[in-house]
Amino acid sequence: MIARIFPFIEWFSSYTMALFKADGIAGLTVALVLIPQSMAYAQLAGLPPYYGLYAAFLPPIIASLFGSSRQLSSGPVAVVSLMTAASLEPLATAGSEGYIAYAILLSLMVGLFQLSLGILRLGLVVNFLSHPVVNGFTNAAVIIIATSQLSKMFGVNVDSAPHHYETISRVLESSGHYTHWPTFFIGILALAIMIILKRFAPKVPNVLVAVVITTTLSWMIGFEHNSSAASSAIRSPAALQLITAFNDTTKGIKPLVEERTKIQKILEESRKTDDPLALLKAEHKDRVIQYRIEELKEKAYLYRAEIRKLLFMAMIQADNSVLYYEVDQLPAETKIDGRIWRIRVGNKVLEPEKLTMLGGGEVVGKVPKGLPALSIPSIDFKVMLHLFPYAAIISLLGFMEAISIAKAIAGKTGQRIDPNQELIGQGLANILGSIGKSYPVSGSFSRSAVNFQAGAITGMASVFTSLTVIIALLFFTPLLYHLPQSVLAAVIMMAVFNLINFSSFLNAWRAQWYDGLIAILAFICTLWFAPHLDKGILLGVVLCLLVFLYKSMRPVVSSLSRDQNMTLRCAITLGLKECRYLTIIRFEGPLFFANASYLEGKIFDLMLCKLTLRHILIVADGINDIDASGEETLSLLVDGVRNAGIKISFSGINETVMQVLQRTYLINKIGVEHIFPTLESAIQKIHPPLHLDDKIESCPLQVFKSSSLQIIQPWQIQG
Repeated sequence: MIARIFPFIEWFSSYTMALFKADGIAGLTVALVLIPQSMAYAQLAGLPPYYGLYAAFLPPIIASLFGSSRQLSSGPVAVVSLMTAASLEPLATAGSEGYIAYAILLSLMVGLFQLSLGILRLGLVVNFLSHPVVNGFTNAAVIIIATSQLSKMFGVNVDSAPHHYETISRVLESSGHYTHWPTFFIGILALAIMIILKRFAPKVPNVLVAVVITTTLSWMIGFEHNSSAASSAIRSPAALQLITAFNDTTKGIKPLVEERTKIQKILEESRKTDDPLALLKAEHKDRVIQYRIEELKEKAYLYRAEIRKLLFMAMIQADNSVLYYEVDQLPAETKIDGRIWRIRVGNKVLEPEKLTMLGGGEVVGKVPKGLPALSIPSIDFKVMLHLFPYAAIISLLGFMEAISIAKAIAGKTGQRIDPNQELIGQGLANILGSIGKSYPVSGSFSRSAVNFQAGAITGMASVFTSLTVIIALLFFTPLLYHLPQSVLAAVIMMAVFNLINFSSFLNAWRAQWYDGLIAILAFICTLWFAPHLDKGILLGVVLCLLVFLYKSMRPVVSSLSRDQNMTLRCAITLGLKECRYLTIIRFEGPLFFANASYLEGKIFDLMLCKLTLRHILIVADGINDIDASGEETLSLLVDGVRNAGIKISFSGINETVMQVLQRTYLINKIGVEHIFPTLESAIQKIHPPLHLDDKIESCPLQVFKSSSLQIIQPWQIQG
């Protein structure tokens, strides 16, 4: 019992210094990949980069201590980060305090969901996400993740559109107008370093090398170059008018939001008092205010887009003060610094006397030194109600990714993986991670592979990984200041490219055409509805359930006959001749309310088509279960067939179905003489009497060959 609650105790039963050394080296190796990756993934989730480090110091320890896999490396991952951003985007502005609080709350919800599934031993619930759906979603997510980093690669800023493809269109339009080439080239340099090292020196931590080189280069060339300017230094009337209009519009949103909050309270009170007139008035006011807020937000977006298009050059005065002119309005023969400047504008009001002018590239900036304060996330039940569907999807997706990686590694190590224990480990990692300001995490494919290849033996390797992250947070955060944002974008792109697997569509299609179609539809819908990623997954799940229901309602019903090898196979599929008097029907699947009438219809259709039919033999070894509707259908079927002057028998009835027949006394109606243990024994008993007035040797079901009985093995009986 203690070992089940604390599975890590088994590590130490035979732990040695050699294992300690191996785990230490592996943990340090993974940490060198994890630190830059976690910052990049936090950025993908819409959080400040250093929150990736918060998600990388506590969850890996907990997941390794309480999970069943000894080599699985947990922490921030691409798909879960993308899902986090998609779930929080409707609630708050990315990077804001509210957004961060909701991300931490989401981690708590994901952890509770996973822990509950693990404790209740419901790990099989992950099967609702079929492989075609996951493959379609994952391939679409790779494209969404990679393209979402284009704005950082080009060094442009745009507002997010309702659909991802619209956002990318805005990015491409802005990059055509302005691309910050140092940002672009330093991102390409990082990509080139990682690709070359991965190809020619796979043991070298390519991500770390790329980050170190580009961060050093960024510091040396002064990659970030910002300045503060008063509106009086902006010598562009059009720019000043846009700034004023943007500020007026943005200021108008706040009082409307406050007024709507009051209206929401009135709405709640009206619903409690059952006053329909007051409720209608409150709903009308709420809608009017909502429309006005949306109108102001649209105006603010248009002004913000126009401000971002403005490109300035700095004219240096004799007293070294700076005046900013639009590029096409710069006076002749002036001293300039050679840079292109832009005005930084976000969702907040611009301070006219303290405008931030961007003259370089974006960097990570200041990373708070030290560990985050441990605290329980703030609970907001309204927000939790909104986040619950996303938390469920993230829980299942994250766990499916983690268990797939764990099983792949266990196939090489021979270790036994317990899915329910892994759910407990991942759940506790997210719950305790939320206390340490973490957003949702999962098992990482790339880092787990690095962990395994580096020689990790036990989960202590992940403990060493987390300790390395803690040391980095305590002592080395100043070194991360000059890390370019485009390099983090390159790290994300490099990581997700390994997840592309379009061949999975072809494999699914080869297995079953409808599986391939579901994978393609999940892929297309995920791309189309992005950033609402849940719609693509839900559509895939619904399609899988519909296919399952359709197959359950129309199971395989085969007419069997012997082929040239005397093996019983489907006569219709192979074009085999059948006995004139005996039809052997094989039914595959449970016989229940959804498909019982289908079997009945098939047999009655057969009776109408085959006028010489004297006996029907139902091969029941494929019927693994039966309900009340199935039992009633069998009873009516027996009556209907016998009333038509045709006999009916059964073979291979399993114990579960036999118990139902005995409890309902249907076995008495069928007659024990019409129930046979095997198909061959049934044929040998039924077949000869049917051919008393015919030549039995010419019948396809004849089992005698060269005057000797050929024994048909069970595996030769096919549907």
